[in-house]
Amino acid sequence: MSVPLFPLPNTVLFPGQVLPLYVFEPRYRELLSWVQASGEPFGVVRMQPRLEGGATLLDRVARVGTLAHLLEAETHEDGTSSVLVVGGERFRVRGFDPTHAYLSAEVDLWPLEPDPLGTPAEEATARKLLSDLLRLHPAEAEQLRANAPDSPLLLASYAAALLPLEPEQREQALRASTLLDRLDVLRAGVPLAARELN
Repeated sequence: MSVPLFPLPNTVLFPGQVLPLYVFEPRYRELLSWVQASGEPFGVVRMQPRLEGGATLLDRVARVGTLAHLLEAETHEDGTSSVLVVGGERFRVRGFDPTHAYLSAEVDLWPLEPDPLGTPAEEATARKLLSDLLRLHPAEAEQLRANAPDSPLLLASYAAALLPLEPEQREQALRASTLLDRLDVLRAGVPLAARELN
């Protein structure tokens, strides 16, 4: 499938995550117009910082991303827009399409593989991840617990937004082949002092 891409510096969008965006560049205004007219999602991909040695834009764009579904868009008098999207399916980039003003790509949806250990292991690891998160933010623990999703998949996305992870760690979590692997990558990013050890 072909999707327009919105590369964001060091940002990784996860399924179920809500992300506010401010659209001001003409090419992304064009992308937003296409999304509003078609009702189709666009892709959010992480863009690495500019490196020495003159890496091109395509060299800096991650080859994995998440479809972003438009929830709200408010266009301002100056033509810029405040947008709210929610993460959907994960995808892999097959190849880029340079024919639009904005970056576009041919992508393949990339669902998580079922884990051999099954749902009980995912649920147990998700509970440990939530416990880690509450230890890491004791002052907000009550609010974090109240807002935490029940689904292990959505809890992983919730934790990814709140943990002090490097962008590379977030991308590694998004790339994980199973949900259990994703939860394990996220738990590995929790400072040891806050980690549930049993």
